[in-house]
Amino acid sequence: MTTKQLGPNGPLVSAVGIGTWSWGDRIFWDYGDQYGEAEVADAFQAAIQAGITLFDTAEIYGWGESERLVGKFHRDGQPSVCLATKYGPVPWRLSEEAVIQAIQDSLNRLQVDVIDLYQVHWPFTFLMSYETLFRALGKAVHKGLIKTVGVSNYSVKQMQKAHALLADQGVPLAVNQVRYSLITRQVESQGLIAEAQALNVTILAYSPLAQGLLTGKYTPEQLPTGARKADQRFKPDGLRKLAPVTNLLRQFAEVHGKTMAQVALNWLIAQEGVIPIPGAKTAQQATENAGALGWSLTPEEVTALEEASRPWL
Repeated sequence: MTTKQLGPNGPLVSAVGIGTWSWGDRIFWDYGDQYGEAEVADAFQAAIQAGITLFDTAEIYGWGESERLVGKFHRDGQPSVCLATKYGPVPWRLSEEAVIQAIQDSLNRLQVDVIDLYQVHWPFTFLMSYETLFRALGKAVHKGLIKTVGVSNYSVKQMQKAHALLADQGVPLAVNQVRYSLITRQVESQGLIAEAQALNVTILAYSPLAQGLLTGKYTPEQLPTGARKADQRFKPDGLRKLAPVTNLLRQFAEVHGKTMAQVALNWLIAQEGVIPIPGAKTAQQATENAGALGWSLTPEEVTALEEASRPWL
């Protein structure tokens, strides 16, 4: 199984992870309506059986429900599984003690003694400075509450600052989790990918299938329902604009006996230091995500997809 490391000395994990925003979230994902605990429990077990070892959650997902579900599914013990969660830097958290309490709350919901990867969800400071926040996270590492520290949605300068503040405590910055896919490549043109490589920071790519745009499910004749109807990318003109990319995904999927989604994920795997974390609400979706592992696009195919998707840089 293809593995990648989280930062310079973090755990080795599968080169594809699972994002669990939809596990317990009723507001955006309608958890409890079309799917529920049984389905996401099956997704967790199917992912494990297929070789996926990284599961990413956050305290805000379902207001803690995602963490509770992950903890429940994991409690029987799969020692190779890496659990990642995220801290929300909200205004009422004012002190180092508040950070440690948030970590403890996540530990309780996840039912573990140590969190493998603890990330700052957004680069907001509000009433707590970066210095206070990352000093608290460094202390949490030294206390054995968390193994590695990451950030999410951080710009180049913000990532550099977090890296420096942690380095002062002898703690590496392991991860920056950002939106990244074939048609969301702004992090490349912003220089973030290159700087992450220079700092040995792993990129966790969320929304790697662009909310389904890269799966082939939607066409100008087959439009989505729900909230995505208002997104210009999902309207007929937007879908026609995607044709150079989706046509290549379809072509390479046929060549390799894979799905378009698996090809799109494999393109991200081919990028140095990048791990895609697609969501999965069912066992079938988890198994399909894992199908991006164990094979590789050719260098020529990787280049062709890169060239076709340059309008999204």
